[in-house]
Amino acid sequence: MRVRRITPNLPVADVEAAKGFYTDFMGLADEEFNLGWVARYTSPENGAHVQLVAQDATARHFPVVSVHVDDVDAAYAEAVARGYDIVHPLTTEEWGVRRFFVRAPDGNVLNVVAHREQAR
Repeated sequence: MRVRRITPNLPVADVEAAKGFYTDFMGLADEEFNLGWVARYTSPENGAHVQLVAQDATARHFPVVSVHVDDVDAAYAEAVARGYDIVHPLTTEEWGVRRFFVRAPDGNVLNVVAHREQAR
């Protein structure tokens, strides 16, 4: 598995209400996507980004980061082989990603994800 990028997931009560702070004040003006319950905002100058998450459409755990990988199926197989706690199963989501949530030994939950066209 190769990590492509890591995106911080910030819990917010309301994505739209929080949006202005991150887009206007922080300069993360490019909205990569917005599903209502989750949205990613990125700096057009340098690619810095953050994801605002009010809830999750299919999972009950809140991941602190999204780890974008080149091969999510291989990552899942390795996590299982190592005995890590899978708290959301490997799933192809309707919004175009394949992902699973794993609890790190320190207790943090991570969303390990690949976009459908990258998922193997």
